[in-house]
Amino acid sequence: QVQLVESGGGMVQPGGSLRLSCAASGSWFRINAMGWYRQAPGKERELVASITSGGITNYQVSVKGRFTIDRDGAKNTVSLRMNSLKPEDTAVYYCNAEIVRWGTFRYWGQGTQVTVSS
Repeated sequence: QVQLVESGGGMVQPGGSLRLSCAASGSWFRINAMGWYRQAPGKERELVASITSGGITNYQVSVKGRFTIDRDGAKNTVSLRMNSLKPEDTAVYYCNAEIVRWGTFRYWGQGTQVTVSS
């Protein structure tokens, strides 16, 4: 069994910062890409940022320059540093990982709420 556990959400004022963390546990052969998605009320889930096992990153245009994704291969963790937060960043943020076991599977965390409001 594989679990992804997120932490670090909360409420912050516009212009503030938050850091999300996600830890993977279980057994596998390899973790490929890891990433963060978000889903705002009434909207579809969307990719925020991703990072490959080799460290190649990809960001949604709206967060480029404000968010930074990072991962620690030894600890099986991925983090998302969010600066200059805007009200439109308000959403539930989900950790995601592509993990190779007997096949290749995508796993999701339970989600953590991020609210940006004055």
